[in-house]
Amino acid sequence: MSLENAPAHIKLAIDLIALLEDNQIDNQVAIDALTLALKDFEAKKQKLAAN
Repeated sequence: MSLENAPAHIKLAIDLIALLEDNQIDNQVAIDALTLALKDFEAKKQKLAAN
């Protein structure tokens, strides 16, 4: 599968990985930040579903 035809979430994941690696972000810092972002987006999703 070429990246052009990849689903949006795959493209975004690749972009995020490249951004973190290009900026030499420590692995644990990246994990902590991504975990926090994931929790935030999950909370927003639940809030929208409740409305």
